Amino acid sequence: MAQRMDAEVCVVGAGPVGGTLACRLAAAGIATVLVDRAALPPMEHPAFDGRAFAIAAGSRTLLADAGVWHRLAVPPNPILDIRVSDGRLGRRPSRLHLHFDHHEAGADAGPFGWMVEARSLRMALNGYFAELPALRVFAPAAAAVERRADRAVVRIAGGPELHCRLVVAAEGRHSPLREAADIPVTRLPYGQTGIVCAVSHEHPHHDLALEHFLPSGPFAALPMGPSLDAELGGAPNVSAIVWTERTPIARQMLRLDNARFGQEVGRRLGDHLGALRMVGRRWSYPLSAMLVHRYVATRLALAGDAAHGIHPIAGQGLNLGFRDAIALADLVTAAAATGADPGAPALLARYQRRRRPDNLLMLAMTDGLDRLFSNDNRLLRLARDIGIAAVDRTPPLKRLFMRRAMGLTA
Repeated sequence: MAQRMDAEVCVVGAGPVGGTLACRLAAAGIATVLVDRAALPPMEHPAFDGRAFAIAAGSRTLLADAGVWHRLAVPPNPILDIRVSDGRLGRRPSRLHLHFDHHEAGADAGPFGWMVEARSLRMALNGYFAELPALRVFAPAAAAVERRADRAVVRIAGGPELHCRLVVAAEGRHSPLREAADIPVTRLPYGQTGIVCAVSHEHPHHDLALEHFLPSGPFAALPMGPSLDAELGGAPNVSAIVWTERTPIARQMLRLDNARFGQEVGRRLGDHLGALRMVGRRWSYPLSAMLVHRYVATRLALAGDAAHGIHPIAGQGLNLGFRDAIALADLVTAAAATGADPGAPALLARYQRRRRPDNLLMLAMTDGLDRLFSNDNRLLRLARDIGIAAVDRTPPLKRLFMRRAMGLTA
C-alpha cells in the first residue's frame, strides 16, 4: 500500500504559472503538492539561451507575493516605453505611429513591465521550492488523478497516495487533466510560426520595446538587461526578438546560418540599434489560438495554457496565466482563512466567472489585431495607420490601453 499524504491543493505542472501558484499558496501556509512529469531543469550555471518573458506590472505583484521576484539571479530589465508602428518589409515604417510612455499610465503605474530571462525565473522557482515547508515537489513523476465529489486522490508513481481538495491543471496546451475531464476545446490555427531569439546590438535600447506590424505578422524587439555571458566578454546591449512569420517563410529563415539570419532580423528591425549579432539559440513555435469551453470540473481548475491560448501579438499569453494564478490564489487563501473548502463548486464557479471573460476578451483582441495587421491590403493599411495615429492623440484611450496591458485594470 502506498503511503497516504494529505494536502489542500495539488498543482500539476511546474512551469512558470504552476510553479509560481504553488509557491504563492505554500508561502501563505497552505499545504500544497507540485507534480510534474518532467524533471526540473538543472540549475547549475545554465547558459544564456535567448529566451525571456515580458512580465507585466500586475504579474510582478504575484511573483513578489509568492517570494520569487527577489530571487531572480539575472536582474530584470524594465520596459519604460513602447513604440507601435506599421509598415512593409524593406521600407521605413509609416510616419503614423503610436508611442506609449509609462509616465502616462498614472502615478501608481511604474514601468509597463520587465523582461525576465527564462533561465532566471526557472532558477528562482527551483531554488525556492525546497525552502517552503508547506510545499512538496515530485518531479519527474507520473500521477493518476481520481476526482471525487468530496476530494481528489492523486496516485504518484513510486510515491505517496495524495488526498487533496483541489487539483490545478497547469500542464500546458495539451493538458491530460483537461482531456480526462472531457472539457471541449476549439482551436484556431494561424498558419504562422513564432520565432524567438536574442540579439546583441551596438547602440542602447533605452528600455524601449518595439512592436512593428508587417504583412506576414508582427515583429517585436524587447529590451533585455546587460548580459555577462550572451557572448564572449559580455554584451552591454541585448534585445529579445519575437518574430511572427508565415510558416513556409519561417522554415526558410530557420535554415539560414547566423549571419544571414541576422541580416533578416535587421531588415525587419531597422538600423536604429546599429550593428547586430545573434546570441543564444533560436526557438520556434506553431501559432494558434485556443478557446477552452470550461475552466473547471469536479475538484479541478485549469490555469495558464491549459485554460487558454492566444496569439503573441500583444505579449500577453503568460501574463494571462499569471492572472489566473492571482485569482485562484486569492480565492484559495480566502477559503483557507475561514476553513472553507478550496475545491467547492461555488468557489470554482467564482474562479471561472472572474477569469473567463478577461481571457475571452484578450483572445478576441489579439485575434482581431492579427487579422487586421497581418495583411498588405492598401485600404486596411490606411485605416489602421489612421487608427494608430488617432489613439496616439487620445490620452484617455492610451491610458486605458496601457493600464489594461499592464494588468492594472480589469
